[in-house]
Amino acid sequence: MLLQAVGHPRILRRTGRSRRRASCAGRAAAGMAGAIRGTTAAMDTLDQPTVLLPGDVRMPLLGFGTWQATGEAGHAAVLAALDAGYRHVDTATMYGNEAEVGRAVRDSGLRREDVFVTTKLPPDRVGRERETIEASLRALGLDHVDLWLIHWPPSAASDSIPVWRELLAARDEGLTRAVGVSNYGTGQLDELIQATGEVPAVNQIRWGPALYDRRRHAEHRDRGVVLEGYSPFKSTDLSDPVLTRIAAAHDVSPAQVVLRWHVDHGIVVIPKSVTPERIRANADIWGFSLTAEEMHDIDALGG
Repeated sequence: MLLQAVGHPRILRRTGRSRRRASCAGRAAAGMAGAIRGTTAAMDTLDQPTVLLPGDVRMPLLGFGTWQATGEAGHAAVLAALDAGYRHVDTATMYGNEAEVGRAVRDSGLRREDVFVTTKLPPDRVGRERETIEASLRALGLDHVDLWLIHWPPSAASDSIPVWRELLAARDEGLTRAVGVSNYGTGQLDELIQATGEVPAVNQIRWGPALYDRRRHAEHRDRGVVLEGYSPFKSTDLSDPVLTRIAAAHDVSPAQVVLRWHVDHGIVVIPKSVTPERIRANADIWGFSLTAEEMHDIDALGG
């Protein structure tokens, strides 16, 4: 079975069915095929839809955010997320929880290659990039991460390109499989691309229905940069009639609709929670898909 992907990069469809709504799997596949088109996609081995990054790196479209999840509560949250089916965990040096994230990955019993781990370089580490990634790997207990991002553009614009070169060097040395940025504007992306000829694999930015910007989405797609959204619920009114109507039609929650909207757009999304019930609910979005009309209605929430 082959599906079509949204432009570039490629979206790879999961193989498994939803545990809660297995009978809907055929409808979900049809919906995904309708929403994702442009480039041929293949079956994935992670039982999750993934986007293909440069270097044949597969990044699950649904990730687990860990900002403010620290200490034993953070460890328990990541462990619960992996148990619920997440195969992508997002952390950062600034979060102060890399050790807990790494311990949870090990304690999960999952194979290292089946868990996609992202961490980020803080803006105050300009000139100390190699030292920082090595410290991150020690804290995580890993020999590499799957994705390393510049967390914020450096305060001095002239530092952005040298920092980007250091990330590329870390990738080439095998310390990370892919590199990208976070909170970058399109012009800032272009500066990196023009200076090095290397396209950031990912740009992680704040995103959600209320922030939807069709042009910005297209600008990332046209450059081959994967758009990854954080804080998907922060600016979105989950009681909005559009979301509640669509949620009722699929017998899911408005939050699940928001997450599915990201995935059906081919946008990586990283909801966060430390509540086991909410963690499980956020992971359970594979038994339904949104129609083209529903996608359009949610897009319109962005104004």
